[in-house]
Formats: sequence, structure tokens, C-alpha cells
Amino acid sequence: MKAFLASIALVAACHGAPASQPPVTPRIESGYVDIDGGRLFYEVTGSGSPVILLHAGNVDRQMWDDQFIAFSREHRVLRYDLRGYGKSAPETGPYEAHVDLHALLQSVGFARPSLVGLSGGGRIAIDFALAYPEMVDRLVFVAPGLSGWQFASDDTSWFAEGRAMRDRGDSVGIAVAWANHSFYTHLAMTYPAVAEKMRKIAGDNANHWMNRIRHGETERGVKPPALGRTNAIRAPTLLIVGDRDVPDILHIAETLAATVPGIRRQTFPGVGHFVNMERPAEFNRVVLNFLRQ
Repeated sequence: MKAFLASIALVAACHGAPASQPPVTPRIESGYVDIDGGRLFYEVTGSGSPVILLHAGNVDRQMWDDQFIAFSREHRVLRYDLRGYGKSAPETGPYEAHVDLHALLQSVGFARPSLVGLSGGGRIAIDFALAYPEMVDRLVFVAPGLSGWQFASDDTSWFAEGRAMRDRGDSVGIAVAWANHSFYTHLAMTYPAVAEKMRKIAGDNANHWMNRIRHGETERGVKPPALGRTNAIRAPTLLIVGDRDVPDILHIAETLAATVPGIRRQTFPGVGHFVNMERPAEFNRVVLNFLRQ
């Protein structure tokens, strides 16, 4: 009997339940979509209800590395490079970023996605929700900008250094100067690894600054701007902000909290502008819980 049990144990050890396997990285699809006067690069992965990740200005889709795969376990996730950034075509003529997003969604067939936008990406999400309300399921504004808002507290040292680099035609120098913006101060002091990644992403987008040197500002302002119209937003909305962000972003957050019907607000203590990169695990939990409800 003991010999029989020993043989069973040996068989179980050799042929029994398989050892746990590491999670399989989902397949990532990528491609380009032609838009009016340009071309957008995008990546898609996962399955489930659709989610769009909109990156901040002066960086690219890489800022969502901690969300792209994590969110894809529950959602069909798309991230893309805005016009002039990453692998997308450069800015060479007038355009509106929320109209670009509309063309992208029409091309890839994403119906009523949820939009998650940070900083400039949040501004685009707001403009899109006002222009195409029937095309939005849920909204997540992270340290968002707001069209029509006049920034009063921008970092003047960044402007001076950036202008000097612009006058020399040094696009890489402009990207490095941008990394000295007050948006990055908290990163450098508290999350040096994240700050280093952001500096690299900014450097990867040096061509964006060269196009600005050649063509000037080509993104047209939304008319009428979103400022003063955010009470028309009807999609369920989550607002996320770090309490160490710059004053203008905190003021925009207060404006949205007071005007968007039914908005929910989550403030991350000790966090600056790039909430998703500074506290990725907590950020992912909060956003995914909101998207499930």
C-alpha cells in the first residue's frame, strides 16, 4: 500500500496539476489612421468596453505604460500619439485635437468609449464630450487643462530657456528645457525615476518642438471654448488631481468640481501633475473601480 501511494505521489509530481504560469501579455495591435492633413499612430489591446487614453502635451503615449496593459485585462484599450507627437505625423497646418480624435474613433470603430485624459489630454476629452456627447460613455479627467483658461502661474524660467533654445533652432534643447517646467519639479524631488522617464519621453518628442519652430502653434482653439460650458457635460465623470500640482491645474479642478453635474473628485495627497505615473497602482484601482460602476 505504501509503495502504491508513493507511486501515486511520484505521478502527481511529474504529471499532476501544472505549475502556475506567469500572466500572458495580451496581443497589441498597432496602425495608422489618416486624418485631415495628418496621420495618427495608435495601439490597441485587450477586450471589453472601450477605453481611450489621451496623453499630456509635450510627451506621447508612453506616459500610459502603467495603464495600457493593466486596463486591458478588463477593457479594450486604445492609446495614440496626438498629432505632432511620437509616431504620428507632424503638425503642419491648422487642426483641432478633438476633431482628430473623432476621426480616429470613426476609423477604428470604437463606439461610445470612456475617455481618460491627463493635462492636455484632459482638455481634449472635455472638448470632445461637449462636441460629441452621444459618443462618450464615461469621462476621467486627470489634472486636466481647460480650453479658454488663461494660465497665470506658468514657469517663467522654462519660457526663457525654451525661447533661447528656439532662437538657436535647438529642438532637443527645448525638450530638455520643458523638463524644467514646474510640472516636473515635484517629480524630480519625489519620484526621480519617473522624472527621468519623462525627460526621456520629452527628448523623444524633440521633433514636436522643431515643427513648432517651423510652423508656429497650429492647433486651433475650440470656439466657443469649454470654459463656461462644462455644465453641459452629461456623461458620468471622475476628476483626479494631486494636491501638489501647480496652482492653475488646482483652480481648473475647482472649476470643474463646481460646474460638471454629478462629478466625483479624487484628490491624491502628496502627488503632483502626473498622477498616473507617480502612484500607478492606486490610480489604476480608482479608475478601474469607476469604470466598473
